[in-house]
Amino acid sequence: MNGHHLHPQMARAAAEAARIAAGVRPEHLDGPTPCTELDTRALVNHWVLYTSHGLEHRACRTALPEDLVAHDFTAEPAWADAYAAQLERAVRAWADPAVWEGGVDLGGTPVPAESIAKMLIKEMVVHGWDVARATGGEVRVSDDLAALVLAVIEENAELYRQFGGFAEPVPVPADAPLLDRALAASGRDPHWTPKQ
Repeated sequence: MNGHHLHPQMARAAAEAARIAAGVRPEHLDGPTPCTELDTRALVNHWVLYTSHGLEHRACRTALPEDLVAHDFTAEPAWADAYAAQLERAVRAWADPAVWEGGVDLGGTPVPAESIAKMLIKEMVVHGWDVARATGGEVRVSDDLAALVLAVIEENAELYRQFGGFAEPVPVPADAPLLDRALAASGRDPHWTPKQ
């Protein structure tokens, strides 16, 4: 079975998300994040829910259970290990090329599965950057993964802004690194620090 051409990118994004999560310490959880309306605990819970559990449920075409949506993952001492394991399960669920075909229900509207997968890869990387910045870590992504994230953001930026998901773009030089350009297009300052 030959996998979908974006599946390796998904696997790399998931591995990087797991690595970033492993660096989060309890003392980080009440601190600020680049997502100004969320502290680190709320951001991590959102990230874990949608990029691991949500990723698997999208592949299976099933709804997220309500108790999972309300769950505080960070209350569990080994949440980062559980997140890594759930990411692996989710990426395995997308290993079948048939999962990438057809549509996924998104609030009553069918959206192409590949588009959903791309948006979730973007969530892994961009919220991974948010978490890393908030906790003194760093993001390590290849240029091809950063280019994919930039393309997804540019394609969907106006839609995200309509629903309050992105702020207005932040100016960066035209020759800025691809990830910086992606972050700026999503309304993030690539040089944000918790001390701002």
